[in-house]
Amino acid sequence: MNLLERLNVDMKNAMKNKDKQKLSVIRMVKSSLQNEQIKLGRELTDDDSLTVLNRELKQRKDSLHEFEQANREDLASKLRDEIAVLEDYMPEQLSEDEVSEIVKETMAEVGASTKADMGKVMGAIMPKVKGKADGGLVNRLVQQHLS
Repeated sequence: MNLLERLNVDMKNAMKNKDKQKLSVIRMVKSSLQNEQIKLGRELTDDDSLTVLNRELKQRKDSLHEFEQANREDLASKLRDEIAVLEDYMPEQLSEDEVSEIVKETMAEVGASTKADMGKVMGAIMPKVKGKADGGLVNRLVQQHLS
C-alpha cells in the first residue's frame, strides 16, 4: 500500500474516531502531496512522497524549536502531536551506528579524506539515507569522520 492509499484509510479512521488532530495532519500532508504532484506534473513516486513527508516533518521540527525558545508550550505541545502523527508514516530510522557505517563506506567509495570533501560525501550519502536518518546527524558524523 503506497503512502496516499494509507493516508486515505487513516483519514477515514480518524473521521470515524473523531480524532481531529490526526485528521488535520493527514489532510495537510495530502494537500502537500497534491501540490507537489501538480508542481511536478506527474504521479508521485514513493521517493517523491517521502521527500514531501520529510519536508513537512522538518518544518514542524524547526517550528517546535522556535516555540520552545519562545516558551510557547501551548503551541509546542500541538506541534509535538503533529510530529508524532507524521513519524508514523516515515520509514524506520537508522541508528547512529548504522549511519556511521554508511558514512565510512561512502567515504571509501568517493575517496574522501579531508574536510574539503564534505560536500562530495554528503551528496553521495543523502540519497542512501533519505527519510531514514536526520540530515543533522549525518552531517555531524561526516564531520567527525573527516577530522
